[in-house]
Amino acid sequence: MAFSSNSSGGGPMADINVTPLVDVMLVLLIIFMITAPLMSHKVKVELPQATLEEKPKIDQPPITLAVTANGKIYWNDEPVSRDALDARLAILAQRTPQPQVDVRADNITKYGVIAEVVKQVRMAGIRKVGFVSTPER
Repeated sequence: MAFSSNSSGGGPMADINVTPLVDVMLVLLIIFMITAPLMSHKVKVELPQATLEEKPKIDQPPITLAVTANGKIYWNDEPVSRDALDARLAILAQRTPQPQVDVRADNITKYGVIAEVVKQVRMAGIRKVGFVSTPER
């Protein structure tokens, strides 16, 4: 406890001694100034350069398979049987590059019928199979 040397009395001094507080703060400031640049790791990485090559134009339009609610299949709006569909898909699978096959179905067509058509397309070896739907409004 610090005592005052004033003539007002010999009681304790009410002021806070800030000298040790300033010393601690200066030491902490110096420590943070030294360690702060070490905390940021700057790793130099050479990023790959992008090439703006144009994609080759697709010469072949996609094949559209339409499946009606009663199970009939249409190849580009032309009715086709399941056996004829297998033959056409086998020929299509041998092309290079393979065109995309889009499957269109009525909204009341059972999923099992659509799944069978997609399975038939995949079993023929077609890799690109897509679904056609109406856009949301």
